Amino acid sequence: MKRFNMTLTSVSWILLIVLVLGSCNKSSVPYTQDGNWVTRSSLNGPNRSEAVAIPVGNFVYLTTGIDQTFKRYNDTWQYDPVNDNWLQVANLPDTSATGAKTVRNSAVGFAIGSNAYLGTGYDGNNPMSDFWEYNPETNAWTQKANFSGGARYDAVAFGIGNFGYVSTGYDGSNALKDFWQYDPTADSWTQKVSMGGDKRSGAVAFVYKDKGYVVTGINSGTLSTDFWQFDPSQPEASSWKALRRITNFSSDNYDDGYTTIARSNGAAFVIGDKAYISTGQNVSLYTWTWEYDFASDIWKEKTPFEGAGREGAVGFTISGRGYVGTGKSASAVFDDIREFHPNEVYNVND
Repeated sequence: MKRFNMTLTSVSWILLIVLVLGSCNKSSVPYTQDGNWVTRSSLNGPNRSEAVAIPVGNFVYLTTGIDQTFKRYNDTWQYDPVNDNWLQVANLPDTSATGAKTVRNSAVGFAIGSNAYLGTGYDGNNPMSDFWEYNPETNAWTQKANFSGGARYDAVAFGIGNFGYVSTGYDGSNALKDFWQYDPTADSWTQKVSMGGDKRSGAVAFVYKDKGYVVTGINSGTLSTDFWQFDPSQPEASSWKALRRITNFSSDNYDDGYTTIARSNGAAFVIGDKAYISTGQNVSLYTWTWEYDFASDIWKEKTPFEGAGREGAVGFTISGRGYVGTGKSASAVFDDIREFHPNEVYNVND
C-alpha cells in the first residue's frame, strides 16, 4: 500500500489555501453559475425593507416599508423600467376610514386589471387587515373592504385574471395558510380551499400562465421546504398541487445540491419560462439565487445577488424583466435596485 507522508510545511500551505478560498467573494472569484446582475437606478425615497412592489401596466409601484430607525412609510414611488427612473405619486392616505394610520411594513400587494391593491401588514404594534386600491390613472388610493382572513403580516398575495388571492402570514401568535379570494367588482372576500403542507410566514409567491405558486417561508423556527401550485381553472377541491420539495428529499440525484434554496423573507420574480428566488435568510443573510424551470419542476443555482446579503427585499417582474431591491442586513437598510439577466455571463463592472 502506498503511504502518503505530509510535512508540517505542506499542512500549512493547505490550510492557507483553504482559508483564502473560504474568504473569497464575488469580486475575486469567477462564478461558474449563469446570470448577470446589473445595477439600476436606486429608489428615490428613503431606504427601507419589507416594502411592497406591485407591477401594473408598464410601471411598478413601490410603497410602505420600514427603515433602520423603525420608521414606517406610506409613500408611493412609480418605477419606469424603460427610462430607469422613479417618480413619487400619491401616498397611501395618512389614515384609514377607522382613523388608523396606514404606515406599515410586511404588507402584501397584487394587481387586478389596471389597478393595484395593498393590505395587511404591521404598524409597529399590531397586525393589520385593511385593504386599499390604487388607480394609476387618477393617482388616487381608495379604501376597500377589510381582508376577511383577519389581521396578519408577512403573508403572500398574487393576482390571476379578475381576482386577487392572499394566503399564509403571521397573526401575532401563529403562522397561517388559509386562502382567500378577492373580487374587486363586489369588493368582497371569499375563503377558498387552502394548500396542503406547512403553515408559514415570510414565503414568496409568483404567477406563471395563470397559475399561482407559493414556496419557502418559516414556521416556529423551521424553514418550509414544500412547494405548491394553485390552478384556479381546476375544481376547488383539487386546485392545489404539490410540486417537488426544495431540499434533498428524494432518492434521485436531481435534488442532491438543493442546499441553499429554503429561506424566509426572500424575493421572487419570473422571466420567460423560469422563476427566480434570491436573497432572504437561513441563519445567515442570503445572496444565493436559484432558477426554477416550470416545465421540468427542477431548480438550478444561478449567479448570486450582487449586492449585500439581505432579507425583506422586494422582487418584481415588469415588461418581462426581473428585479430585486431594497431590504435590510444586520447593519444597514438599502435603496439599491438590481436587474437580473439570467442568460448573460457575470460581469463585475455593471
